[in-house]
Amino acid sequence: MSRIGKLPIPVPNGVNVEVKGNLVTVTGPKGTLDRTLPAQIKVRVDDGTVVCERPTESREHRSLHGLTRTLVANMVTGVSQGFTKNLELVGVGYRVQKQGSDVVLSLGYSHPIRVTPPDGISIDVADQSHFSVSGISAELVGQVAADLRKYRPPEPYKGKGIMYRGERIRRKAGKAGKAKA
Repeated sequence: MSRIGKLPIPVPNGVNVEVKGNLVTVTGPKGTLDRTLPAQIKVRVDDGTVVCERPTESREHRSLHGLTRTLVANMVTGVSQGFTKNLELVGVGYRVQKQGSDVVLSLGYSHPIRVTPPDGISIDVADQSHFSVSGISAELVGQVAADLRKYRPPEPYKGKGIMYRGERIRRKAGKAGKAKA
């Protein structure tokens, strides 16, 4: 039995889970998410919990079991609490500004980079070097944060770039000076 797939998903108060075939719709205080899940895995709602069941012990069903349970659990968490990724800018002259709903990044290029977040995602700027991406979809929050990070990934020599808060960058030594002969 899958260690993750067999765990029931508790549904908090104020969250409603509705299953129609392989379409799962989760509604909560922060919004609504729906997703089409693999047809092989059966999802059912039992008095305050959601349970995922697989038909056989085949390799494909075992792998889909844990995946399906995690996707539904992320939907329940998203509509009740939401997800947040915290990022920070490290580097001289690197800064972030909020202009309306857009975010403008100054990352040492010849031009500023303007980013418009997709629907359901908000980018909050704490100060010039700290910002966060938040929303109800774990997948979308992670993808937007990764896309922002791609504009200037952290580099190992000086440690400059856009990184997740608390992330450690493994530093490399620069090239050695010229040896005296």
